[in-house]
Amino acid sequence: MTKLISALKSELMQDQIKPIFQDAETGDWVTRGQVEEDVARLKQRLIENKIGNGDRVLIALENSIFYPALMQTIWELGAIAMPIADTTPGDELRRQIATNQYSAIFVQNKFVSDLSQDLEIKKEYIALNTIEEITFLVNDQLLQVRNQAIQVPIKETDLAMILHTSGTTGKPKSVGLTQELLYNGAIHDRDSHQMTANDTALILMPMFHVNAQVMTLFQMRLSGGKVVIAKKFSASHFWQQVAIGRVTWVSVVPTIISILLLNENAIAQYQEYKSQIHLRFLRSSSFALPLKKLTDFEKQFNTQILEGYGMTETASQCTINPIEAPKIGSAGKPFATELKLVADGKLTDEANVVGEIAVRGDHVIADYLEPHADSFTNGWFLTGDLGYLDEDGYLFVKGRRKEMISRGGEKVAPAKVENVLNELPFVEQVAVIGLPDDLYGEEVTAVIVLKEPKSSKRLVKEEVLNYTEHKLAKFERPTKILFVDKFPRNTTGKVVRPKLRDELLATMVGGNQ
Repeated sequence: MTKLISALKSELMQDQIKPIFQDAETGDWVTRGQVEEDVARLKQRLIENKIGNGDRVLIALENSIFYPALMQTIWELGAIAMPIADTTPGDELRRQIATNQYSAIFVQNKFVSDLSQDLEIKKEYIALNTIEEITFLVNDQLLQVRNQAIQVPIKETDLAMILHTSGTTGKPKSVGLTQELLYNGAIHDRDSHQMTANDTALILMPMFHVNAQVMTLFQMRLSGGKVVIAKKFSASHFWQQVAIGRVTWVSVVPTIISILLLNENAIAQYQEYKSQIHLRFLRSSSFALPLKKLTDFEKQFNTQILEGYGMTETASQCTINPIEAPKIGSAGKPFATELKLVADGKLTDEANVVGEIAVRGDHVIADYLEPHADSFTNGWFLTGDLGYLDEDGYLFVKGRRKEMISRGGEKVAPAKVENVLNELPFVEQVAVIGLPDDLYGEEVTAVIVLKEPKSSKRLVKEEVLNYTEHKLAKFERPTKILFVDKFPRNTTGKVVRPKLRDELLATMVGGNQ
């Protein structure tokens, strides 16, 4: 039994009447004993369907108190969880299922019937404490060659979860996180945040992300605390959820902080529940929070904000601002992580030298599932982000070397969006870039050269939005559509994205074109 599985099982066996997960929408709690019962029943059902060690399980579900029970079940089997966005369109789900060897599939109910018919996959039902009923799909065609589930000892180095982080070419990089990497990442998160069994976290981030899974859920499981789980962030319910759930901390992105500062309902609700709120801090990551917003939030809501830096490849965080000594504007200090900068081809930790951030540690991957030699050097993972360390060892992140777009905490690969937009008959050329957005960090901006002039660009924009609704996950869809006559290009014909971005910013009036 691995350290991760042992810790999760041990927690559920102790004080079984203690509440552990709350549904933020209903306010209902489930106990450790109820979750343990769900894990045992679901595990047995999957074994009966021949699902076991090494099998891949696709998950495309919205946040719920069922999610953590499902994850633990998968790991106790030695299977591999492969969570993706619950907003993934049906066509994309079909493509994924048809081209990947998934033994079991958990998706939104609205997709179950069509997927089972189209792909000839068996439907199974089970009712649990954490969910009234869940329908899941079993790939009988794949499993028919075996007599029973594969049950062999689970090792620390066995894959536990596969997540995808898109590269600038549009082809996702597959990040394989082992049982050991997940455990180490969660332990470091717990220790750096000084988490105890008296703490309660609120999950707002999507649970197909490493942030919600490791940063919040697993570290709370390893600390013996409780977790309130919301389907998604709601400004008009945030402070109510924090107060009623007795939440002590929340992991957020700067977008959430910006919305809470501006939303009148949120401001009014804070005043209503102020006496019942006992937050220790909010932890913010994904992209830098503007200084004024940070200080305004801390003053208005009497809550400390801690900024940190991490990524999928490091099983959550690398740096965090110390609770007792935060430095505003920084991403904090490395915690259980070695961190250096690559400048002029050399590794350095000299102060005020800007370079590519490189990390290594017992929670950092050694390679992607598909080798990417250019992302690693002598045991160091090259993040693609630029930054520097100050004289006190605090990290300041300056931007991304890669061309990824960061929108509200989601990472968007320009090439993937471009490939979809190029299918439209009226598009001559398209480039997708990120433009500044005070609320979401960046806007997914589609810059289009039309094949022929259109009388109404408004109608063209509507066509683009309608088309991408069925082709891309919600966070990948363009939020701004601009038109140009030509792109700036280098001598090899490649679009010079920084120049294009600068030209657009210089010509845009009032944020529109």
